Amino acid sequence: MIDGLTVDELRRKRVAVLLSGGVDSSVVVWEFARRGLHPDCFYIKIGPEEKEEWDCSSEEDLEMATAVAAKYGCRLQIVDCHREYWNQVTRYTMEKVKAGFTPNPDVMCNRLVKFGAFDEKKGHDYDLIATGHYARTEVTDGEKWLVTSPDPVKDQTDFLAQIYDWQLRKAIFPIGHHVKNEVREIAEAEHLVNARRKDSQGICFLGQINYNDYLRRYLGDCPGDVIELETGKKIGEHRALWYHTIGQRKGLGFGGGPWFVVKKDVERNVLYVSHGYDPATAYKQDFKVHDFHFLTRRDVLATGGKVTFKIRHTPEYHPAEVERLSDHEFIIHSVEPIHGVAPGQFCVVYDACHHRCYGSGEITF
Repeated sequence: MIDGLTVDELRRKRVAVLLSGGVDSSVVVWEFARRGLHPDCFYIKIGPEEKEEWDCSSEEDLEMATAVAAKYGCRLQIVDCHREYWNQVTRYTMEKVKAGFTPNPDVMCNRLVKFGAFDEKKGHDYDLIATGHYARTEVTDGEKWLVTSPDPVKDQTDFLAQIYDWQLRKAIFPIGHHVKNEVREIAEAEHLVNARRKDSQGICFLGQINYNDYLRRYLGDCPGDVIELETGKKIGEHRALWYHTIGQRKGLGFGGGPWFVVKKDVERNVLYVSHGYDPATAYKQDFKVHDFHFLTRRDVLATGGKVTFKIRHTPEYHPAEVERLSDHEFIIHSVEPIHGVAPGQFCVVYDACHHRCYGSGEITF
């Protein structure tokens, strides 16, 4: 079985594998090949605009993807989604950052590019799109659900919680039943060229580029005051609010620390900091989520319903109760106060035992 599908079922399907050059998607190809299946592989090109300046890793990615595809007798094609990425995902990121929100470009990359633009260009010729995400799917009464991986640290359902229902129906995650160490062990045993390659960190299209350098290039600086929350005393100036996130400690550069970012006032262009990591104002127990996107069914969230959720990519799931305001607007009543809740973050909601992922919506204050 591969993500719930038998070999016979897979033989009757046209399968495309998104091969990135990393170890996870490479083991996806192995999962097929060891069963005598040789799906078409695709390398999606979404590198930065200024290739001659910023493109430090995509050449190596493509070399490794080419080697893996050849090892298992699979055809590899390059699909250029560069323009779609920069027109859609970058625009989303810049608009959210300028408005003072905390966006997640990787979430939108999955919806708009890996399962979106790719489908328009090549994926529409295939029944299934396989990726190296740590996630699983299950079908119950004809409905397909996104479910969590057994590896709580690597689980990536939060990054997939905004894909469309038709995208989920085509998606399969062949390594979702593994934990990361198992994937590494398989790669080592198979002598894959990238077996010991480090996992990519940060935003998927930046490679080794510093995120603040990326923001500076497109938004510039916008200096303003830095104020101590408890005293109202000015302790310095920031270069721009978009270089800072709620809960941030490192890289602030102010004397008399440690300082933590606890609040941003976009209208007044003021950054509020505190000596304490956990002043009461840095916690929220009740917060609104709007534009909620359901993955499978729209009736899974009702007032009084018990759920779990996460607001950032961490292993922890927080228990909560839901209050329904409208079809796509809810209040999450967390059992415990949550640190660093920021507008623009995605609140990803799961069932009470954090097995099925219901979807996600943007936090708003």
